[in-house]
Amino acid sequence: MSQRMTLNEVIREYGVPQIKLDIHAKASECQKLREKLMDIVKLSGANEQGYLDIDCKLYIDVDDIDRYLSGELDTLGELYAFPEDIKSYKED
Repeated sequence: MSQRMTLNEVIREYGVPQIKLDIHAKASECQKLREKLMDIVKLSGANEQGYLDIDCKLYIDVDDIDRYLSGELDTLGELYAFPEDIKSYKED
């Protein structure tokens, strides 16, 4: 199971983020994602953790979904961006 970092932990380890994006989802969307993640856990005999891997490396596990649906967490996840993450794009 992954451990969600608090904003204070993020600041302590990485510094102050430029932005924080909150991720929200409908209960039906959470339930569909939870079922898929649990299938991974079941098929692996609980040797692997099911998680959502996005290009930005946001990990959402079953515990996060359960805590979000129960109201314990305000958001399904958070993304933090730091000044060094901001890149310039020059069109050729």
